[in-house]
Order: sequence, then structure tokens, then C-alpha cells
Amino acid sequence: MFNQHLNKHTVFKNREIISPHYIPDTLPFRENQIREIITTLAPTITLTRPNNLFIYGKTGTGKTATIKKVLDKMQETIKERDINLEKRVITYYINCRSHNSKYKTLLKLTAKLYNENYVGYSASFVYDKVIDFIKKNKAIVIIVLDEIDLLQDIDDAIYSLNRANDEINSGGIAIIGISNNVMFKEKLDPRTKSSLCQKELVFPPYNAQELKEILTQRAKEGFNQNCVEDSALALAAAFSAQESGDARTALMLLERAGEIADEKEKSSVSDSEVKNAKIRVEEEIIINMISTLPEQVQFVLYSIATLTKNKQFSVKLLDEGEVLYSGDIYNEYCKHIKEIGKTCVSTKWFKQYIDELDLYGLIITTNSGKGVRGSTTLVKLGFDANTTYDVLKNTLGL
Repeated sequence: MFNQHLNKHTVFKNREIISPHYIPDTLPFRENQIREIITTLAPTITLTRPNNLFIYGKTGTGKTATIKKVLDKMQETIKERDINLEKRVITYYINCRSHNSKYKTLLKLTAKLYNENYVGYSASFVYDKVIDFIKKNKAIVIIVLDEIDLLQDIDDAIYSLNRANDEINSGGIAIIGISNNVMFKEKLDPRTKSSLCQKELVFPPYNAQELKEILTQRAKEGFNQNCVEDSALALAAAFSAQESGDARTALMLLERAGEIADEKEKSSVSDSEVKNAKIRVEEEIIINMISTLPEQVQFVLYSIATLTKNKQFSVKLLDEGEVLYSGDIYNEYCKHIKEIGKTCVSTKWFKQYIDELDLYGLIITTNSGKGVRGSTTLVKLGFDANTTYDVLKNTLGL
């Protein structure tokens, strides 16, 4: 049966290249961002600690791939200049979704520096081990904290890592923070914000033309020749640009469309496969988008999904159809938050969360204008209510 599967016709040449997790040699439409990152990190090559860098932008805009690519190229350059320098410049990537506290972050870093596990030791002991390594080796350590907004004690973590530089005469620690949450930095303590955001960089969403070129580049290497119709690439790009400008979504659509073509034993991927793929991956897209949101924002979206699923709309308008008032959503949100023993955010922060969900395309908002409760925000869910509700219920562990 395995042989039958292997001998079966497929539109794919190298499926890995179509995967959203694959990092290609060239990253189209990120030349300006690459240039900015190189400018910030260039002092590292002369063993001078670079400024901290904060990168933000929506999911699927190439933030992580770009940083990883630039750091790899920097290490290659260092190795070419002086192989001994390679031991004094350490770059380490940590995803804060898995390591969401200062202690867990320091543990990961010491494991990298010493190739030993220090689980069970105190936070101060692990911190001192990091300092000792840098002092002894006069090293520059660049820590990439991806999804940095998920650090539970972020102000303490950033303060501690920055404070370490006061104890080091030669070498030091530089932080690269990455966040999908464009409003995240506004929640930081002013001291943390000023130290983390020494240099800032925004990754804008891709437009439809850019996404089409990205898909075309991947399709040339990932699919067999003439196995993807040009219109299918354009349609996948258009769907993704319309929803979020997310390259991961576009690649997921193309990969699933290829799977559907193989299932149908078709010789190429057409518009039909892309349309069917959109239906198939909508839940995956929602999961990917929702999983990157902070918990409080997830609860706001959960409240919108709950009201929509139960058809508890605030009003039915001629132009907008059935909609929710932002005030009704806030009351529903507070109800759910109190049920788990937490405190509701202020209406000011709630409004920012609504704006953030609108920015990601998860909801659609309209200002009511005068005459509807004075002036309020009208809200509609951007995806299927049942799917969104089920995903959030599982994500939040409700």
C-alpha cells in the first residue's frame, strides 16, 4: 500500500517548499526590513552590543522568517571573518508561547550556553550563570523572544535581561522582541517600553500582488511543471489578501489545493481546488489567527461568537443586517471574565481590543453614527459563529 501511494501521480515536486514553515533563501518584499535589521545588528560583528529591537506586525507577515534568515547570515559573516568570534556571538531563538516566564526563558538560555539542564535551580542562580558565561567569554548574546507578549512577567523579564548589561564590562545581552499584537507595547511599563523599543520595525501585511508573487516563487520549486494554473495562484492570493494579508494563509490554501488535486487525480491545481481548499482550511486559519491573540482579546471574541451563535443580536438594521452593539459585547465579556475569577479591562482597553480584532479581520465594525444609542460601534463576526465559538472554547479551556 505504501508503494502504491508512492507511485501515485502527484502535483507536488517538493511539498516541504509549499509549507508555511519553510524559510526560502530569498524573502520577497522584505528588503527594507532586512536592511533595517542588518543596520541594527551590524555592531555585533565588531563585538559591540547592538540596540534592542522590537518588531511587530500581523501574523504571516514574515517577521520570524526574516529575523532567522538575517541572524543566520550574520553568523556566516562572523565565521568567515574569524572563526574564534563565532564562540563569542551567540544568537538564540525562544518562542514565548512555550516558555512564557522569565525563569523558563533563562532556563532555555542557560541550556544553550552550557549544554546543561538547570531545572530546579533558583531563578537567581540561573540568572548568575548567564552573567558568568558572558563575563568569562566576553560574549554578545542576542535573544529573540518571539510572541513576547505572551510572557506572563514581561516587565520583570525585560528589566532583568537589560539590567544584566550593567554588570558586564565587555559583551552583553541584546533583545529582539517579536509580537503579532500591534497594540502590545502600549501595555508595557514605561521603563520596559523605553528599553525594549530602542529600535522599532513594522512588518505590513502583504497585498494581493505580493502574495501572488510569493506563491509563484514557491510553486515553481514545490510543484511539478505546469501543475498549478496561474489563475489558481491569483485566487489564493486574493482570498488571503482580503482576509488578512497573511502569507501563511495563502500557502496553506495552495498546499491544501494541491492535496485536493491529488485526491481527485487531477493533473493540475485550478480555481476549483482553491475554492474547496478555502472551505477546508477555514477552521485552520481561524485557529492560527486566534492562537496568537492575548487571552483577554480571545475572551472578547468569544463573547462576540457566543452572542452571534445564540442569535442575541442587539438590533437589525436595514444596511448592516443583524449586528451587536459594542456595549452589549462588553457586558457579555465581563460576565465570562468574572466566571473565571478575573477582572474586566476598562472600556478604553476594550475598545482597543475591538479595534485589534477588526484589524485582523476577525470581526467587522461600523460606527453607528447618531441616532443609535447616541453613537456606538456596530460589530459583526467575520467568520462562521459556530466554528469560531468551538475553536475559542477549546483554546480557552472552557
